[in-house]
Amino acid sequence: MTLTFEVDLPDELARFRLPDAVAARLQSLLDRQDSGQPLTDPERAEAEGLVNLAEFLTLLRLRAERMAS
Repeated sequence: MTLTFEVDLPDELARFRLPDAVAARLQSLLDRQDSGQPLTDPERAEAEGLVNLAEFLTLLRLRAERMAS
């Protein structure tokens, strides 16, 4: 079963990004993990949530850009 939604996307959505402080926090967590420092369970959950949010915003931005062209 396929479910399709139609949503009007505002023009500003194509320019939407994670706020600088949120992106910096995600980068900090990922850098720590990449350097071999283990993250706590709450930090790992935070990083996963931020990655999911970043991916979702990227998908919305790409769709908005595609719709604009």
